[in-house]
Amino acid sequence: MENREFFYRRLHSLLGVVPIGIFLMQHLVVNHFAVYGEENFNQAAHFMESLPFRYALEIFVIFLPILFHAVLGVYIVFVAKNNVRRYGFFRNWMFYLQRITGIVTLVFIVWHVWETRIQIGMGTKELDFSLMEDIVANPGMLWFYIISIISTTFHFANGLWSFLVSWGITVSPRSQKIATYVTLLIFLAISYVGVSAILAFV
Repeated sequence: MENREFFYRRLHSLLGVVPIGIFLMQHLVVNHFAVYGEENFNQAAHFMESLPFRYALEIFVIFLPILFHAVLGVYIVFVAKNNVRRYGFFRNWMFYLQRITGIVTLVFIVWHVWETRIQIGMGTKELDFSLMEDIVANPGMLWFYIISIISTTFHFANGLWSFLVSWGITVSPRSQKIATYVTLLIFLAISYVGVSAILAFV
């Protein structure tokens, strides 16, 4: 039983980086085309929409990994406890924020998928600049997106630190400290990409 849980947690960590983390960065980069104007965003979005085997990619590379990661993540949120002796004050705060941002990110993903992918699939909306422009025209929704984007990027960047530890890539205290700074830079960089993109729709 312990070996099975260990395997699931390692798989949970891996999926958070590959493919979910890669998809997150790709999604933010495509959205960032909005900064360069409506036409540039529409071209980037339509290119992604026209990818071959798109539905298979969405199911097996995006939705199923996210579903597994989310379900196990919710379980971890309710059973995990802070470990002061092992990680200390700062890392425990990061661990705590990881759980909080995980829940916020899950709520955001469900809402975002409903507002965009499902509505597009139902034929009620089209994948273009005006889709997001209409959504963030509401100031409350704009702030919801900004906070959720930052929550999502933090969850990924901090989860990347945990991935490096749990997979034995950063073992020593020095390597873990370096990884802290690297993942902080990743968080700041992709947060900038994500927030600047959503503001471009305003």
